[in-house]
Amino acid sequence: MRINKIERRIKLRHLRLLIEVARQQSIRRTAELRNISQPAVSKTLTELEAILGVRLFDRTARGMRLNSHGEVFLKHANATIAALRGALESVAQNGALEPTIRIGALASAAARILPIALEAFQKEVPRSHLKVITSENAVLLEQLRVGRLDFVVGRLAPPETIIGLSFEHLFSENMVIVVRPGHPLLGIEKGQLFQLSDYLVLMPSQHSSNRAALDTYLIANGVSDFPHSIEIAAESFGREMVLSGDAVWFISHGVVARDLAEGALKSLPWAIRKAL
Repeated sequence: MRINKIERRIKLRHLRLLIEVARQQSIRRTAELRNISQPAVSKTLTELEAILGVRLFDRTARGMRLNSHGEVFLKHANATIAALRGALESVAQNGALEPTIRIGALASAAARILPIALEAFQKEVPRSHLKVITSENAVLLEQLRVGRLDFVVGRLAPPETIIGLSFEHLFSENMVIVVRPGHPLLGIEKGQLFQLSDYLVLMPSQHSSNRAALDTYLIANGVSDFPHSIEIAAESFGREMVLSGDAVWFISHGVVARDLAEGALKSLPWAIRKAL
């Protein structure tokens, strides 16, 4: 009986605000993004905690931090918002298809894993409607958190960025260093990583999981930085830069697997292990 009474008192505004505060870890930033006052944000959170009878956040000098109760409730709040969005889409489609399944994927996953998986899925569910969105890992996880995606094939992220999300480790993939055929670095011996400093180096975006793995690898091999480097996320740009000159590209193997198999690109003798 008590749970039924609680259900009637919880509103969507409580859930949406909880999700945003957990993401921003700040009442001030949440208020700015939602275009409402800080007291209004605080009042809504206080209402929700009073309804549940537990505190969901620890208020610290560094901001709002979910406690154990908050982490559990956030997981279900995300699922509730996502389920509601799916239900609305299903009604809008008027039953013509199964509800749209929105899939987020990194470029490497979209190129290698999804084609086979989705072909098999549509044979099992022929009336299914699938939507695939590719982007950076952080963007995909954020869209998953707010219910714009149903699931993501991405990289394992730091624990603080996946609070409230369920995940499963599927496989691991190497990063490779690729160049054009005939590049001066082809044929060099492994262990001479410093020689890349003479060329334009294309790097993963700052704060990406690939970049973190790469930075660790470079430091372990005695390289702290490259004097000529560009951060990129678009694979088409990276491919064009490499093919049109002497640029060197650090990239997930899956993104360039076909290029390597066909000989359009060549890999240098290093591989950086990174879980996907």
